[in-house]
Amino acid sequence: MSTEHPEADAPGTGEAPWSSNLLAMADLVTPMALRVAATLRLADHLAEGVTSIDALAERTGADRRALSRVVKHLAALNVFHEEAADEYRLTPLGEQLRSGGSGCVQSWLDINGAIGRADLAIAHLLDTVRSGEPAYPRVYGSQFWDDMERDPALSATFDEQMGSGAAVKAPALAAGYPWESVRHVADVGGGNGTLLIGLLTAHPHLTGTLIDRPGPAAAGADAFAAAGIADRCRAVPQSFFDPLPTGADVYVISGVLHDWDDERATEILRRAAQGAASGGGRVVVVEALIEQTGRATPATVMDLRMLVFLTGRGRSADELAQLAKAAGLSMTTRYELMRHHSLIEFAVDA
Repeated sequence: MSTEHPEADAPGTGEAPWSSNLLAMADLVTPMALRVAATLRLADHLAEGVTSIDALAERTGADRRALSRVVKHLAALNVFHEEAADEYRLTPLGEQLRSGGSGCVQSWLDINGAIGRADLAIAHLLDTVRSGEPAYPRVYGSQFWDDMERDPALSATFDEQMGSGAAVKAPALAAGYPWESVRHVADVGGGNGTLLIGLLTAHPHLTGTLIDRPGPAAAGADAFAAAGIADRCRAVPQSFFDPLPTGADVYVISGVLHDWDDERATEILRRAAQGAASGGGRVVVVEALIEQTGRATPATVMDLRMLVFLTGRGRSADELAQLAKAAGLSMTTRYELMRHHSLIEFAVDA
């Protein structure tokens, strides 16, 4: 069976079909080649001087001929540069594929990591569109969160990746909200504590509570000690569907609600409202909102990931306000923290 493009122009366009932007947008070959390179850590090996295909194949345990074809494709895209026959070096673009801790491109594309692994389920988007059910359990035989609970190493990659996103948001959140009137902040579903560390470092008068699953809560406690704020911040290992610690002035829910369907998202908001009610506190939601812009944004990409991975969804500000109302909260203020991310403050209804 030939997979070459036909020589005839696309009907009615006057152009060859393979010149269509739609085909470029739908390409699966290059994204998967990049993910293979990230998973095999080819950029790291090249940076260490392992530059021949033979040596790379030996180092990664890959088939030499198959690996050569992947590397040649990426070289054609300027990710690598072919110095001589089967000898390669990194380009400035390829340098971005080197591993470098949480948040690096390599960690997000690594098929062995939580997000890279889950992304493979997107190939089954059609099944999800037809059934309305996440494809992730069809592919892996279990729910996403069950895998995180069962596999500490996989869960750690997820927490690191979410922490990298929190690190990007933390400066904007620290500068974009009136923290001077706040004494204690609770981060609901705060992962490994990255966001709280950013807030408490920027505002030394604040104290904090991290609330998350036992694994990330333990990582958060260690991170607080390393950051020198253990005396001002504690980690509470628990579900955010259970009653939350009371007494915080602000309950932050950042990048959490889109993971859950409306019923469960409302329950998270309700638990935060109950915690805030005891001391006249507020609930602050940070999300990438889906707005009627007519343009694809990170929020629409995230929305489709949630469709495939979980039962969650992206929402507009109005939709979040409706969920909050059902949880006993009323919107008071909306701040634009940074591009594609908004902060919405809610007060507990009397």
